[in-house]
Amino acid sequence: PGSPAGAAPGKRPRSAGPPPRRRRRLGPGRPVPFSWAIGPALLLIVWSVGSATGWIDERNLSAPWQVVSTARDLVQEGRLQENLWASTQRALAGLAFGVAIGLVLAVVAGLSRLGEGVIDGPVQVKRSIPSLALIPLLILWFGIGESMKIITITLGVLVPVYIHTHNGLRTIDSRYVELAETLRLSRPAFLRHVVLPGALPGFLLGLRFAVTSAWLSLVVVEQVNATSGIGYMMELARTYGQTDVIIVGLVVYGLLGLLSDGLVRLAQRKALSWRRTLAD
Repeated sequence: PGSPAGAAPGKRPRSAGPPPRRRRRLGPGRPVPFSWAIGPALLLIVWSVGSATGWIDERNLSAPWQVVSTARDLVQEGRLQENLWASTQRALAGLAFGVAIGLVLAVVAGLSRLGEGVIDGPVQVKRSIPSLALIPLLILWFGIGESMKIITITLGVLVPVYIHTHNGLRTIDSRYVELAETLRLSRPAFLRHVVLPGALPGFLLGLRFAVTSAWLSLVVVEQVNATSGIGYMMELARTYGQTDVIIVGLVVYGLLGLLSDGLVRLAQRKALSWRRTLAD
């Protein structure tokens, strides 16, 4: 057939209608570079402006530049590194024990009805009791030394690991279990090929909460007759009214929490790279 009048040969005539609208993508959109730093940066700007204009009384909250100067002095004196190392040792010890115990309890309760009946109730009771409320009892049982501090952190860590890992185990698709039975997989093979991949997302989510719980518990226990640690440094600064040292301690705690959570999230993305989610 011939071309319409006025149209160049070999070219398709333009449509008279409006151009098609680009479909809006649902969900949170594309990842924003360094989005994790936006909130802290805005908070720092407000803090700096408030200090510079006098809106924030330096007796209540030291200016950012004063906090930086104090941190530099603490580093030069070696106090910050020494207390940071003591805090890190306590947190890592409690985290390791808590993750191991919480994981074992979750596997036993998740794969056994009898195990769930024995374990789940006490863990749920501990979940409703804050670690701060247990400190007087733990002091009576274990004294005020390092054992009490590590046990307190362990109790705060094992609950989120247990809760999320147990939930991950119980939400495994029953069709995978039926397939494993059809293939007559052994118990170790069933754990390796079905249980571990199914519980991994829940475990990693629980690990994120566990890391945060470790630092929160550490803040509490290091202010109970401690002789080292960031919490001890802050408690000593409170006695002498050194607001800038207290802010340095809070910033260190915040950075430790942010860094550890970022490491767990990185491991989560690597281990669960096969999943397509809104975070991608």
